[in-house]
Amino acid sequence: MKIGVLAVQGAFIEHEKMLQKLGADTVELRQKGDLNNLDGLILPGGESTVQSLLLDKLEMKQLLKGLIEDGLPTLATCAGLILLAKNIDNAPKSHLATLPVSVKRNAFGRQLSSFVTKQNVGCVSDYPEVFIRAPYISSTEDGVETLCVHEDKIVGVKYKHQIGLAFHPELTEDTRIHQKFLELIAA
Repeated sequence: MKIGVLAVQGAFIEHEKMLQKLGADTVELRQKGDLNNLDGLILPGGESTVQSLLLDKLEMKQLLKGLIEDGLPTLATCAGLILLAKNIDNAPKSHLATLPVSVKRNAFGRQLSSFVTKQNVGCVSDYPEVFIRAPYISSTEDGVETLCVHEDKIVGVKYKHQIGLAFHPELTEDTRIHQKFLELIAA
């Protein structure tokens, strides 16, 4: 199984290590040619605006959007969730816009407000969630399944083959989210 991890900026190495620990092959996505023959895609945390600008500059944005719309299983965390969102509250435009949700950026505060909590994420119980300058999902459209909520705010969703999380599963030792993503790909 070959998983592409967007590697233009952000916490991509941590995702790679997690996937490799589970036996998946990874490829760092840095240019258009890296997008061939992927079984899955990870959009990591980082700076969503910087990632989007780099995707434009590298002429990768429309190719990624097409792959996701054509059914490529995608796991997006924090900034990756913002990249996928159809709408970004208080922003003039979205980025990939493949996930029918609206998100609020930096919704839980600045870096100093980062925190860890444990809760169920879909069928994964008692999962450690690392929130760093995290967004939340302010609204969803039809067909979007809520996976988890923190303080009455949606922080995890699934839509068809896309999973969007406001937190960072790659910054824990718990491999269950990545394992579920690999199971989604295998199905």
